[in-house]
Amino acid sequence: MESILLAAAALFTERGYDATSMEDLSRALGITKSAIYHHVSSKEELLGLATGRALDGLFTVAAVVEAAPGRAIDRLEHLVRGSVGVLVAQQPFVTLLLAVHGNTQTERDALARRREFDLFTAELVEQAVADGDLRPDIDPLVTAKLLFGLVNSVTEWYRPRPDAGEDYLADAICKLAFDGLRAAA
Repeated sequence: MESILLAAAALFTERGYDATSMEDLSRALGITKSAIYHHVSSKEELLGLATGRALDGLFTVAAVVEAAPGRAIDRLEHLVRGSVGVLVAQQPFVTLLLAVHGNTQTERDALARRREFDLFTAELVEQAVADGDLRPDIDPLVTAKLLFGLVNSVTEWYRPRPDAGEDYLADAICKLAFDGLRAAA
């Protein structure tokens, strides 16, 4: 099933969901369509499973952050670091998630969950502003979207390397974002 999901994510990202057929997927995998249908009932189910992989990872990180004690700024940084970890571990699925447009119900559901994640992030930003740890002149939702625009841009260029893994990326993103956003002490 994992190979089917990975192939579907790659083809949906490369060709677009609408332009990819189950026949395309079966050819790419070297198996019959019936072998795919043994695991899933439809192409749309594959899309839901693939985008769900990315979203479930992000919401797992969000749940940990939400339950964690401490200042909002520290929890926001933990959210960014954890999200980089999800991106590195689930890169094909995150890349697909970022490519959906809302043409199907599954895509609209995925976009709704992304907006929910944005709002969660914006609430952390708003609390960090209230705590005096972030500048008071920033818009929390815009800041959340920009922050995750920075994180999500990694899908465009990152290729796994032994010397530049998840921690390296998280450190680079957090240094850029938080050292530029933190209020002067």
